[in-house]
Amino acid sequence: MSGHSKWAGIKHKKAIVDSKRGKIFTKIAREITVAARFGGGDPEKNAALRNCILKARVSNMPNDNVQRAIKKGTGNLEGANYEEVLYEAYAPGAVALLVKALTDNKNRSASEIRSVLTKFDSSIASPGAVSYLFKKKGFIELPLENIPEDDLFLLVTDAGAEDFKRYEDTFEIVTPPDFTFETVKNALEKKNIPILRAELTYLPDMTVAVNDKGTASKLLNLRDLLEDLDDVQSVYDNADIPNTIMAEL
Repeated sequence: MSGHSKWAGIKHKKAIVDSKRGKIFTKIAREITVAARFGGGDPEKNAALRNCILKARVSNMPNDNVQRAIKKGTGNLEGANYEEVLYEAYAPGAVALLVKALTDNKNRSASEIRSVLTKFDSSIASPGAVSYLFKKKGFIELPLENIPEDDLFLLVTDAGAEDFKRYEDTFEIVTPPDFTFETVKNALEKKNIPILRAELTYLPDMTVAVNDKGTASKLLNLRDLLEDLDDVQSVYDNADIPNTIMAEL
């Protein structure tokens, strides 16, 4: 959702209740396991694993959970064999959706995602029908506190960032999805600049205006239910909901 931030997606300004916390930890653990399986268990040599560990730290995930997930990925503990699957879908208001899942059963994941979509008059799209509307990018989010904007702009652009924006409470940086993402992140870390989020994501080339409150509400509820599925890691869309409607919702 791009009502106030084109890049970050809608920010749910609510505390994580205990019933949700375990599910979030499970999703992050899957990402850690997959990253460790493909790149090894040493975060110093595995950028993907390092980013997953950052996400775990920001979410206050216990270190024991992190280490257990790494051991599953390296084969030191038994665990499921997850693979990444990207589902494409049509949502209300002619909005395009990408749904990223990590699953050990693609048939189960597809069935659960399709069931949620059907409840909101939405449907699975054929491969390529939606994904061409998005580009894979690196995304980094920083807090505003104690960071001179001009200095930060020079630092990240010199490191290769494509875009830099300031919003109400964050700076948001977009990079190419290649080694530049790590270059920018490393430049920030060397300056001891705190990072709230650093990940590879999908950003829309163009957005679809959603000016109807009912459609916007349906779209937000659809996203929530999809993200609540165990196999779903992330949901991306190209909706642009005006701030006035977002405030009402």
